[in-house]
Amino acid sequence: MKKIVIACGLALAASAFAKLPPPSATPEAKAKAAEAAAKTAWTGKVEAYQLCQSQDKVAAKYRADAAAAGKQLPPPPPSLPACADPGPFAFTPAEQKPLETSGAHSPPGNASSPPSNNQPAAVLNPTPKQ
Repeated sequence: MKKIVIACGLALAASAFAKLPPPSATPEAKAKAAEAAAKTAWTGKVEAYQLCQSQDKVAAKYRADAAAAGKQLPPPPPSLPACADPGPFAFTPAEQKPLETSGAHSPPGNASSPPSNNQPAAVLNPTPKQ
């Protein structure tokens, strides 16, 4: 009996933890995730570049061997794009503006009048109360 109660209690605790929202990401974690995404994209570009180079090498070897054997080959397809070298990995994080310079505290433009005036409520709201 005790085993069943303990198992039910653990199942309820596990389901309660499963429903909790994930913790909010810190700016450092967001920056690290952005860098990891950039690194992954760069790695994909490097792999595509290496594949392009190996395909060009295989095609050149095939054409050379076929020409040495005396086979007639069709001309290579026109306007093939050249292999694009992605270069070394470089990540520049997005610059984060401090809250004070982002304009969150004040409206755009200068104030043209004071925020309040000295008019009585009867002038501002001419309809009488019922």
